[in-house]
Amino acid sequence: MERLQKILAGAGVASRRKCEELILSGKVQVNGETVTELGTKADPAADVITVDGKPIGAEKKLYLVFNKPKGVITSAADPQGRKIVTDYLKGVKERVYPVGRLDYDTEGLLLLTNDGEFAHLLTHPKHHVPKTYHATVKGVPHGDDLEKLKKGIMLEDGITAPAEVEYHDVDPEGKFATISITIHEGRNRQVRRMFDAISHPVSKLKRISFGDLYLGNLKRGLYRHLTKEEVDGLYKQARSASPTSPKRK
Repeated sequence: MERLQKILAGAGVASRRKCEELILSGKVQVNGETVTELGTKADPAADVITVDGKPIGAEKKLYLVFNKPKGVITSAADPQGRKIVTDYLKGVKERVYPVGRLDYDTEGLLLLTNDGEFAHLLTHPKHHVPKTYHATVKGVPHGDDLEKLKKGIMLEDGITAPAEVEYHDVDPEGKFATISITIHEGRNRQVRRMFDAISHPVSKLKRISFGDLYLGNLKRGLYRHLTKEEVDGLYKQARSASPTSPKRK
């Protein structure tokens, strides 16, 4: 017997958090009975589990890396009719969803999958999977400012964890600088807020790596499938920060 949200996520319905929302909203049934309690357990081999009346099934697991352009929503739908990441996945028949988020104005590496456990491992705060960005900021921050980011800086939602920060490119006239910054958290608009806190606002932000996976030369607006070695590597990296993480079957 397993928790229902774990079964749903493992079947590729959605991320574990989204599956919890589906249960709470009364969209999940077990043997014809609507379930709304998150502690409910079921046996996927013996029980009939449906979402909105449709039985869940074992989908082929997909793992994609996408170079998200600026001005695209990290979502499976947008009520305002703006471009969403799945608009770029014309060759993908299976339903996939983003692993974490990139802001509307942020570009770069975005993972998409239908493997709920994979998404959960990579986004859960206790796993601290590093993410590296190139942030182009106004002006050139002094070394003392970068030291503040390295040690952790106070934001409205608390102090940030230590970051890895270094100069990537500096304008000779001092009008801008591109800073490489690696964070181990996933707060909303965190990198932008960190640079705002040292009075060097971000004008361009691009994520170049997620864990040991790098964007490389993948062109903007295109995607590719991860190799088995890349998927296994991300699983291993996430678990290395959390010995109690479930083992991949």
